Amino acid sequence: MDMRAVVKTKAEPGAELHKVPVPQPGPGEALIEVRAASICGTDYHVYSWDEWAAARVHPPRIMGHETGGVIVEVGPGVRGFAVGDHVSVETHVTCGHCHSCRTGQGHICENVEILGIDHDGSFAQFMVMPATNLWKNPPDMPFEVAAAQEPLGNAVHTVFAGEITGKTVLITGLGSIGLFAIGVARAAGADQIMATELSPYRRDLGLKMGADAVFDPSQVDTVEAVRERTRGEGVDVVLEMSGHPVAIRDAIRACRMGARVSLLGLPSQDVTMELSEQVIMRGLTLQGITGRRMFDTWYKTRSLLSTGKLDIAPLLTHRLPMTRYDEAMRILHEGNCGKVVMLPQAE
Repeated sequence: MDMRAVVKTKAEPGAELHKVPVPQPGPGEALIEVRAASICGTDYHVYSWDEWAAARVHPPRIMGHETGGVIVEVGPGVRGFAVGDHVSVETHVTCGHCHSCRTGQGHICENVEILGIDHDGSFAQFMVMPATNLWKNPPDMPFEVAAAQEPLGNAVHTVFAGEITGKTVLITGLGSIGLFAIGVARAAGADQIMATELSPYRRDLGLKMGADAVFDPSQVDTVEAVRERTRGEGVDVVLEMSGHPVAIRDAIRACRMGARVSLLGLPSQDVTMELSEQVIMRGLTLQGITGRRMFDTWYKTRSLLSTGKLDIAPLLTHRLPMTRYDEAMRILHEGNCGKVVMLPQAE
């Protein structure tokens, strides 16, 4: 039996829609019928074949990792999951035996393998995953929301990496994770939420998600704007999502003494900053954030969604059949979107 899949076939820009065999689940694995597969920046890196992708990915590889679907078959030894379960996928496959894994920090596994990068991914009608990487969803959860829980978890992990209730917050960069972070911070009781973003479309989405102010850093001095809204003191928390060197430096300067700076965005170049005066002497805490805590973050995410404290529906702006993957990638690249979702079962 064959299925459709978006495959990175060559070490060059682009991808191809192919018919490939439906994978078979082995011991401890489940076969998932993919109902929704949302796109993230990593997928675009692979699609556009930038320097990072060229060094990391070895074609052929089925792309994609953000997944919502239904289990249609289970292999021997699977416990806790059954045919018919609605699931999302934790995309980091950990080794289980390195120091990080054995001390409860599997999200920073030293030997981690990533869906759509090291394993065939979810831009396909079916996929196989270890059952230990599955997350069970209520049957009434929309599949596009199920798929978006993976990047939403990145936002949840970043927001809750320190105290947030009653704090003033600056979020730099409103890609989907930055936009999710606004909703999470608002649900967690942040006092005032500000953000920076170049795209007018995403600035508008930021306001819809609950930001008190969203600045265009090309038109406004971020540091002055933030200090004006915080009685000259600066913010308690920075959630850095852009990876842009200027945004990182400005965000640090916009902090109050003793602030927390959580860094999730990945810079494409080295970043210089005034460590002595801006970080050390001001007592700032800089945190590197990666992925989601497995599975602590998933439980927090489920609670936010199930209690109604967080609604991510406004950010699910585009839904396309998987056959229109080129168009989906173009929409993502142009930036006039929230989350772009592909539907593998649609014609």
